[in-house]
Amino acid sequence: MLLARAIHFDESDMNVFANPARTGEWCISGGFEFSNWSDGDLIGKQRQAFANGWMGVETAGRVTFVAVTQIEPQELEQVTDLLAQHFLTYYGAPDRAAARPVAQEELSHMVELCADHPANTLLTVARELTDAGVKESYRAIEAQSAGLKQFAIHANPDS
Repeated sequence: MLLARAIHFDESDMNVFANPARTGEWCISGGFEFSNWSDGDLIGKQRQAFANGWMGVETAGRVTFVAVTQIEPQELEQVTDLLAQHFLTYYGAPDRAAARPVAQEELSHMVELCADHPANTLLTVARELTDAGVKESYRAIEAQSAGLKQFAIHANPDS
């Protein structure tokens, strides 16, 4: 089974998101956070989180890129519990029995999204507010194979 982990190529996410996700943490779209937002809420770093931030399940932080990778069933259960706890703590879910199916649904959506891509594919998300609510679209960037020659520095002993 595949899911996505936060990945950083540089420090930009640390500057553009109020709460950046931790590198390597499991991520979901997290679009539910914006379900009651209006144009007036889309300012500053919150606008950036809305526009293109995946949500890290452990920190509830945001990240621009996620990488598709293998997740074991036991890990998925732990991630489900973390997300259910998030719904209890921040969204007022009445109890774990009510929060867990919602967490499973969010994670199932992400598993389905990742299932269409090979491991190491990068994913981005883009959101917009519409009359019907938040619209999300996704983009996949296939992993590029790179040979050692692209990264190695070759010294010539004669020069």
